[in-house]
Amino acid sequence: MKVALINSRDDLAGCNIRHQIEQCLSEDPSHALCEERSYDFFEVSGRLIHAAGIDADIDADLVIFLSRHSSVNPVPVLTVHATGNFGAAELGGSPHSLAPAAPAMMQATLRALSQHFPQGYRVSYEVTHHGPTELYHPSFFVEIGSTEKEWVDPVAGRAVAEAVLDATPLDAIPLIGIGGTHYAPRETAIALSTRGAFGHIASSLRQVALLDKDMVEAMIVQSGAIAAFIDRKAVSRPDLERLTTILDSLNIPRLSEHEITALDNLSWDTYNAIRDLAGGVCPGSRCFVHGLDGSGSLTVISPDLTLFTEAKRCDEPALISGLGHLSLVHLTDENNVLLPYFIVFCKDSSELINALNTLCVKIIRNRENTATENDCLVIRKIRFDPEKARKLGVPAGPAYRQLATGQAVELDGRVISPDQVSVVSETRIHIPGLENYS
Repeated sequence: MKVALINSRDDLAGCNIRHQIEQCLSEDPSHALCEERSYDFFEVSGRLIHAAGIDADIDADLVIFLSRHSSVNPVPVLTVHATGNFGAAELGGSPHSLAPAAPAMMQATLRALSQHFPQGYRVSYEVTHHGPTELYHPSFFVEIGSTEKEWVDPVAGRAVAEAVLDATPLDAIPLIGIGGTHYAPRETAIALSTRGAFGHIASSLRQVALLDKDMVEAMIVQSGAIAAFIDRKAVSRPDLERLTTILDSLNIPRLSEHEITALDNLSWDTYNAIRDLAGGVCPGSRCFVHGLDGSGSLTVISPDLTLFTEAKRCDEPALISGLGHLSLVHLTDENNVLLPYFIVFCKDSSELINALNTLCVKIIRNRENTATENDCLVIRKIRFDPEKARKLGVPAGPAYRQLATGQAVELDGRVISPDQVSVVSETRIHIPGLENYS
């Protein structure tokens, strides 16, 4: 990989970072994957945000701009971001134009910054927010902020230098991000803990309202994105509905943070196959991946429906918790209602049907009065019958509540027991091999 490192001689932070990178390379010429990468330095005058077309004659695979970061609320920070303008070009570049981004290397640099940042600093993405926009190569800014004190800090400069040189891309999932503040906290957290790597990111404050279909498509194309993340808590309902319609029209899936996390052990092709199967089971369903690793043919399985329904009724949180220990995908409908269908690798289907039935049996036995008769699980339910109580002369009110909670009541010298005012129902579920379920 040929990496072009560009700084302005008028930018104190850029000069600081460049000096520290040169120092690192002189101290250890084999530093940071140098056998796989070459670095060329370019220095210009003026502000980098106005450096349109600067890489036109540069032979490179990636351009990294070394720069300062300024803020009206200055805090010590090290940032990474792509360049472009969703609306007017207030800080260089062209309006409604985005430069090619480099999500995998941006994420790798962000992760490396999180390993090297000095005490007192924090690390984050920034949203896309300034020029240059007319660039020919994938690029991003890496910056020291937010005042001259930090710009010339050699410790901060060294941290950024080592991060640039140490950045090692993962098997990244390129994404676009929508929503949140200027420092993109959710996108930063996702990139630091998952394979989710962001290119262009739009903030809620001023940028989301500017996102029409053309601009969303530009975000996707210039990021090489295969999915989108929307910070739902930071986007208004009308904007969420509008953006959902746009993404659907572009055939770009929306992934929640949970879904991005679940992708850590799966290929994108396998995950897409899971989504396709889920859509066939229930259009609009959501997928929750648990412990699924690798690749292979997929299938949909279901436990005994009566058994599943009883377990869900008894203790749905325990059922969902138990699913987290199995290698499968559980589904909910668009209203987050748990469905009795699960996606698994074909080779594991028999084992996991047994595991699901076992989980359901355990939950029911923990919560209900049960018995086992041959291969049948018998669930006995005792229910207070107000009609029986009325016929025995028990007045409605506190006495009903007392009997319903299993306590006897005394009435005109008579003792009325709960058994006298109860009805017993049985549900029998035939489960082959039940005696093997502990």
